[in-house]
Amino acid sequence: MGVGRTTLGAVNEVQPSGRRLSPAAISAGPIVIGVAVMVVWGGTPVLTRIGLRGFAPLELALLRTVIGGLITGAILATTREAAPATARSRRLLLVSGLTGFVMFPVLFTYGQHRTSAMHGGMILAALPIVTGGYAMLLERRRPRPNWILGCLIALAGEVLLVGARAGGSEAVTSRTGDLMIAVSVLVVAMGYVAGARLGQLGYRSIATTFWGIAIGAGILVPALAYDLVTSGLPDAGAGPWAAVLFIATITTIVGYIGWYWALAHGGIARTATIQFLQPFSGLVLAAVLLGEHFTAPLVGASIAILAGVAVAQRR
Repeated sequence: MGVGRTTLGAVNEVQPSGRRLSPAAISAGPIVIGVAVMVVWGGTPVLTRIGLRGFAPLELALLRTVIGGLITGAILATTREAAPATARSRRLLLVSGLTGFVMFPVLFTYGQHRTSAMHGGMILAALPIVTGGYAMLLERRRPRPNWILGCLIALAGEVLLVGARAGGSEAVTSRTGDLMIAVSVLVVAMGYVAGARLGQLGYRSIATTFWGIAIGAGILVPALAYDLVTSGLPDAGAGPWAAVLFIATITTIVGYIGWYWALAHGGIARTATIQFLQPFSGLVLAAVLLGEHFTAPLVGASIAILAGVAVAQRR
């Protein structure tokens, strides 16, 4: 627990010369990497909607992990990157692999199939609160009153979003799809914390990502093989295939490496708040690429969510 407590706070690091680095200098790297990851991840709901034009939800969910697993498996075989040595680290890796690369892709893809990209993106805005809450539970730290108040405000925004319909959107929205994405948020946040804890214990974020994807792919390969045998090869065009390949490589591999590193080095609860930037690139892309429209409930929910974050993160 000592490692986690250190990284969650503002630490004064000492250089070889004896001069202490400021907390701002220490946190600059995780912030920059985290923001870059959020820009990429913000497009995930939009890319998923594009992929669903050529693939069934299950096919898309399976392909994104299995393709990523083939790539990372080849890298692991070449580099002979060792798996974690301790039982605790292996449990964390298993949690990371199951939640991030098996359960989340399936739940999120099926949910996104039933709702708009804008709804999906804004529901993902709850991730920082859930991730920070899990971290506090692991650290056995009592949340601050303003953190609780901010969570309640943001939660009210989520309820408004799930309960409303995007009437002006071309994509059909449903409460079932919204709720499935909300459950995927609860699931994947566990994987984020597990992966970050591995980094805090000294295991490299790139190894955590590669092994996690490999574990997920190993679990999902039989399901993909059965689907291909029973349904045949998917008849998808260039656009859906490009979306799947981008999600499998950039979103899944590069994105997770950067995010695990940022969480481990910047502090889980503190760095997790960067994820509230994720929906904004998704909203713009959904409007431009999919022709989805901003609605009054969507705008109101967005304001409530961002207001809740501002309150929750006040020191």
